[in-house]
Amino acid sequence: MKIERTQTGVRMEKRLLKVLKALAEHQDRTLGDLLEGIVLHAFEGRAAFGDETLQVIRQLKAVYGLELTARDSHRLEEAGDDR
Repeated sequence: MKIERTQTGVRMEKRLLKVLKALAEHQDRTLGDLLEGIVLHAFEGRAAFGDETLQVIRQLKAVYGLELTARDSHRLEEAGDDR
């Protein structure tokens, strides 16, 4: 399917981005391709990853010290943000 992509400047938690980049590298995909797949699965209410990939993600999270969970997603504050 032919599509048109656009460059974006998205800000993301540093360790989360490291895990995503490492996962994309592990799957021999670009970060953009990985994110598109995750979002398209989420839009359909489907899981983006199987058991094998989830194991790789757990390992990468340990390597990069990522302890955030989905529960944290609405409670994140940027360091130095006084809001």
